[in-house]
Amino acid sequence: MHLPFFVYGTLRPGGVSYQQYLAGRTSAETPAMLRGAVLFSPGPFPFLTTVSELATPIDAVRGDLIAVYPVAYPETLAALDRLEGFVAGRATNLYERVALEVETANGPQRAWVYVAAERALRLIRQGRMRRIPGGDWLEHSRG
Repeated sequence: MHLPFFVYGTLRPGGVSYQQYLAGRTSAETPAMLRGAVLFSPGPFPFLTTVSELATPIDAVRGDLIAVYPVAYPETLAALDRLEGFVAGRATNLYERVALEVETANGPQRAWVYVAAERALRLIRQGRMRRIPGGDWLEHSRG
């Protein structure tokens, strides 16, 4: 399934990982938002969660919907999975890759989103990550 990616942290245009993983591979980059989601961070990168005990319907995370050229898609998907430490079915993942609906100016669109896996959620629940107010990682990392 060749879904676009909703990126909300270091992979956003202007983020520290964008150049290495996405530059030159994208066919479209559109501002987007994921409602009912919040960001938490242990430091240099964020985790997104939609878990209802942590995020309310009015919470939102700002990011970008990134479409990747078909010829570059398999390689880009594999590289992003490696970056996020995602292996399907592995219990120790920090991130899981899930398909969610994100909002754009052109309406809702389904996208791959790397969300906090159970291991990261445990750290969040223990108070070992701080919540990112406003749900915008780039704004937070500039301030």
